[in-house]
Amino acid sequence: MYGPEQKGQWSKLSLKKNHGHLAAGRKYIVVSEFQDFDKDVHPVGETWTFIGSSFLPYDDGLSLFVSLDGEHEWQIRLQWRPEEQGAIIDALESYVKEV
Repeated sequence: MYGPEQKGQWSKLSLKKNHGHLAAGRKYIVVSEFQDFDKDVHPVGETWTFIGSSFLPYDDGLSLFVSLDGEHEWQIRLQWRPEEQGAIIDALESYVKEV
């Protein structure tokens, strides 16, 4: 997970406002622990507001942009490949639920 960055760092960009069940401006909680591409663990109980997402097809890179505190922004990097976080992305609604 990359950040924190000042509010507006990513939210001012043209991000996709939805990804699967995630919708920009809504608050989510991690209900099943997972590890992102940077090897950071997202524990059960971690909450954040979803800002948006972007996808880089040449690397199968999915970035979720979130705010943990309403004042700063973070980037959660995932890679949509079976040997990386593919299974997590495919079942993201099992890992993260709307509060």
